[in-house]
Amino acid sequence: MRWLAKFIYFKLLGWKIVGNINFSKDTIKKSVIIAVPHTSWHDFYIGVLLRKTAGVKTNFVGKKELFKWPFGLYFRSIGGRALDRTSGQNKVKAIAKLFETDDEFRLTLAPEGKRKKVEEWKTGFYYIAKTANVPIIMFTLDFKNKQNTISEPFYPTDNVEEDFKFMHAFYKGVIGKKPEYS
Repeated sequence: MRWLAKFIYFKLLGWKIVGNINFSKDTIKKSVIIAVPHTSWHDFYIGVLLRKTAGVKTNFVGKKELFKWPFGLYFRSIGGRALDRTSGQNKVKAIAKLFETDDEFRLTLAPEGKRKKVEEWKTGFYYIAKTANVPIIMFTLDFKNKQNTISEPFYPTDNVEEDFKFMHAFYKGVIGKKPEYS
C-alpha cells in the first residue's frame, strides 16, 4: 500500500516532502506532531498520505463515542485512541499518559482547534509535549506550494512566549487549502 500512497501523493497530487524527512526513523519514537494551517477536510487525506509515504506511524485522539462498533475498529487500526471528554478531567494529563503505554506514540494535532481562521492557537499540544517530555515536530499543510515541510524535533522550554514565536515563525507564509483561513 505504501507504493500506492507514494503514487497518489507524488504523481497524482504533485506534492513533495521538504525538511526533516527522517522524523520517522527509530530515533523519534514519541512526539507531538502539529499540522498547520488546518483549513479544510482535505488536510486529513494529505496527512494520511504523508504518514504512509514517509513510513511513519502516527496517532490521534478522538472522543470515546467515535470508537464504538463498527467505526472503532477502523479508528484504532489507523492509530486512534479514545479520550473521555467529560467535564472536570485534566485532558492534558490524560493525553500525556498515553505516551507511557506504547513504545511508539506520535500524537498528531492541529493547534488551531478548528478549520476556521483563528487569532491564537490552543496550547494543549504544548503542555502535552512538556508533560510527556517529548519533542514537538511541526509540519506544514502548504497547498499553495503543494508541500509538507517537516521540522527538526523541538523540545519546549520554560519560555512559552518565545517557544510560540519560534513555532509561529516556522509557519510564516504557509497557505492552506482555504487561504482566507490561513
